[in-house]
Amino acid sequence: MVRLAIHGGAGTILRSSMTAELQATYEQGLQDALDAGYKVLQAGGSAVDAVQSAVVSLEDFPLFNAGKGSVFNNTGTHEMDASIMDGSNLKAGASSGTSNVKNPVLLARAIMDKSEHVLLCGKGAEQFAKHQGLEFEEDNYFYNQHRYEQWQQALKEDTISLDHNDKKFGTVGAVALDAQGNLAAATSTGGMTNKKYGRMGDSPIIGAGTYANNNTCAISCTGHGELFIRAVVAYDISCLMEYKGLSLQEACDMVVHDKLVKIGGEGGLVAIDKHGNICLPFNSEGMYRGYATETERVVMIYK
Repeated sequence: MVRLAIHGGAGTILRSSMTAELQATYEQGLQDALDAGYKVLQAGGSAVDAVQSAVVSLEDFPLFNAGKGSVFNNTGTHEMDASIMDGSNLKAGASSGTSNVKNPVLLARAIMDKSEHVLLCGKGAEQFAKHQGLEFEEDNYFYNQHRYEQWQQALKEDTISLDHNDKKFGTVGAVALDAQGNLAAATSTGGMTNKKYGRMGDSPIIGAGTYANNNTCAISCTGHGELFIRAVVAYDISCLMEYKGLSLQEACDMVVHDKLVKIGGEGGLVAIDKHGNICLPFNSEGMYRGYATETERVVMIYK
């Protein structure tokens, strides 16, 4: 049994503000990422390799706020965050505030596999990426007219924007269960439009935006990062399963629809447990999401 679930962000995603053409483009982006990750699992590959492949595909797709599609920060550059975790040994890698690294998830993976650290940030993380021979791109690779206009609008209003369509939490992520019974999770984001002071959300923080443990589940979150950090969302779901004996569904429902709502935390997540159960809960209007099993491949956007 192998399983994969992905997301491309949650928030105010309404059918009324989406053209049929744009919807088809988003669905294709999700489908491509599912195909990339599931192919790895079908070939007997590891859950870690599968989530990495799925997230690379999402980072390369310009409509999602990660990698190529990352939003502009206050100074008109891109600061990207990513993380990855292996549920078989609790190893993890993460990077924060990097610019010009083509695929931040590959940097997170290199940190997990090739360094004694978990989280590297800024210039140091970029230096490490260069030492590892990772691909860098010029600023124009990350330039997107729509993102630029969002940034200009945010500058004019002096606001920090949670992405387009008024409020969309643009993060991408994937969780997987491989044939060996191992779980893994990965998350990547360009953060908030017009963010200042090196702001970091939950995506690169192990336990907040990303978590995987073979004893319980694998989780990748998307939402208002500050609230997800305060609620330690990903780890909380694992804890509710491990210490309280809740099912994946029960734990996800409690955290996403109760605990987060109480503190005003909007967003969602994708989750898989060690038995192959999949949950895709969110408390926002929509979430770009999808999953693949032996019998079905599904992508969804709205409630």
